[in-house]
Amino acid sequence: MQPWTHHLLSLCLLGAALPAMAGETLATLKSEHYALRVERFAEGLANPWGAAFLPDGRMLVTEREGRLRLIDKDGKVSTPLAGLPAIAVTGQGGLLDVAVDPAFAQNRTVYLSFAEPRGGRTNSTSVLRAKLGDNGLSEVKVIFRQQPAIDSALHFGSRLAFAPDGKLFITTGDRYSQKKRAQTLDNHLGKVIRVNSDGSVPSDNPFVKREGALPEIWSYGHRNLQGAAIHPQTGQLWTNEHGAKGGDEVNLTQAGRNYGWPVITWGVDYSGAKIGEGTTKSGMEQPLHYWVPSIATSGMAFYGGQPFAKWRGNLLVGGLRGQMLARLELDGTRIVSEERLLTEIKQRIRDVRVGPDGLIYLLTDEAKGSVLRVSPQAN
Repeated sequence: MQPWTHHLLSLCLLGAALPAMAGETLATLKSEHYALRVERFAEGLANPWGAAFLPDGRMLVTEREGRLRLIDKDGKVSTPLAGLPAIAVTGQGGLLDVAVDPAFAQNRTVYLSFAEPRGGRTNSTSVLRAKLGDNGLSEVKVIFRQQPAIDSALHFGSRLAFAPDGKLFITTGDRYSQKKRAQTLDNHLGKVIRVNSDGSVPSDNPFVKREGALPEIWSYGHRNLQGAAIHPQTGQLWTNEHGAKGGDEVNLTQAGRNYGWPVITWGVDYSGAKIGEGTTKSGMEQPLHYWVPSIATSGMAFYGGQPFAKWRGNLLVGGLRGQMLARLELDGTRIVSEERLLTEIKQRIRDVRVGPDGLIYLLTDEAKGSVLRVSPQAN
């Protein structure tokens, strides 16, 4: 059994869904501490994947099909911004995450991860750096390319997160067919990557001096990392990753550590067959939390705003297959309870962001996708 107590509260739908128009309430839902108003903040997005707030309160949003848009503070969606490179839109691949440089006010720099075509049928996850202007991107430069390129449409990762010291974390996937290579250090498959903001390698990365290891690697033994967030007090990287059939994980992702995939996992293969050697092995890290069955974890964020003051310090995790927002209560690095929210609206939650206003913004991974805004109501 898991070493924490699941605190799964049943939510009751208090109001019927209204027409799906931007700015209108979709539902009012009850949670442990709050009644939640869920509204459609912005609409007209095709499979939105990643979001990041600019200092002026506008939001950058990616669409997996290869479009980047700006959403203003009133929820108005721009036309697609120009300047993106060629993108491999295939299966789970396309335009993926977006992050804003910590010094954006001075340098107007943004970062985007994407599936990059590499010749023939091959592709892999790459990250670009660019200047954001009124009409789109300029000075576009690819600063990281996952190696090797693979003929696959699966498991690209990929989240971006800036640490307090300005280093950039990039999460990757094992590309599905290459899972055994997540355990070796001569490739970027199933790894967390740490680079400087220009793509160069920090001198204190854990494998810089190890012969045969790629120096960008921060941690290894991952399957398909689709959530990343920096803890607001400790500055440490937390990630989540997809298991196979069961075994989605939340991890405190530390330098040089091996997170086990595919040697250990709390899930099984889609056929029901056993994967690897079991659930534990010496020298391999255990997750802080896992889900069986899978919820298909995606974007996540620590909550630190004022409107949901009782949730400060909680970790919010989106669920795709689970069609939910999971709220995890923490005691240090121990996850002590889970509350499953928004299950009634039946939307695949692709990304989770806390806005400058302290409200919670969610991307729905649908062909007619939206940005949802969640606010507290008097309970």
